[in-house]
Amino acid sequence: MRTEAQTPRYRGLDAWPPREILEALLERQFSALAAVRAALPAIEAAALAARDRLREGGRFAYAGAGTSGRLALLDAVELHPTFGWPKERTLVFLAGGERAAFEAVEEAEDDEAAGRAAGSRLGAQDVLVGVSASGRTPFVLGAVEAARERGALTLGIANNPGSPLLQAAEHPVLLDTGPEVIAGSTRLAAGTAQKVALNLFSTLVMTLLGGVYDNLMVGVVPTNEKLRRRAAGIVARIAGVDEETAKRALRRADYEVKTAVLVARGLSPEEARARLLEAGGRLREALR
Repeated sequence: MRTEAQTPRYRGLDAWPPREILEALLERQFSALAAVRAALPAIEAAALAARDRLREGGRFAYAGAGTSGRLALLDAVELHPTFGWPKERTLVFLAGGERAAFEAVEEAEDDEAAGRAAGSRLGAQDVLVGVSASGRTPFVLGAVEAARERGALTLGIANNPGSPLLQAAEHPVLLDTGPEVIAGSTRLAAGTAQKVALNLFSTLVMTLLGGVYDNLMVGVVPTNEKLRRRAAGIVARIAGVDEETAKRALRRADYEVKTAVLVARGLSPEEARARLLEAGGRLREALR
């Protein structure tokens, strides 16, 4: 596997001057971004397919182990506060369970049966993103294979060409980051590429589903003062009203930003929600 290989470029690393070590690490981060750029067509195709499933009421699920699993978890927990994606429609299958979010539970990644049990919870409307640097992690493979058998849309993100995960998933995304500066330490370039790819995929999906208007977070859940100020600014800008009017609209709309925009334009909260429902949650369509 390329991610496990030792490359002559970095031999003797421990004896290098500290600045040269940093330069080498940064150099590989740039190559990680290049690997994501090469995968953009695959990410786009997967996002379009995911949009179609999720707009019909499906769930957004992730499966991973170790660093890859924790990166998937990080992406998942941001969907609700950033885009308003329902918590109950977000699932994270992490090898080793919740404990693995805070400490290494390395042996859990070999439990293919646990992965299959997790993937079997999904159905035809659901989307599963499996993430594994090696592309061979049994837990992730089991989850993806079982989910696909049940008709779920499956996306496989891996850093090794030709790996089993890329063959098992309906939408394979290869992030060919190659050997690491520290051989086998895939928390480095491979991890960076995975984080960026997850960011791009989920953000595009949420944008397609109406979580963004212009480049504003109209799905944001304003749970603190900073976010309430941001929400008021968004409503004021889109609706063309002053900030006080925007704040009143937000209060009437129970701090639902998209609803508040329509309320500021003269609709009741009930009328605004009905129009958004008819528009599939897309504010631009509702404003027409």
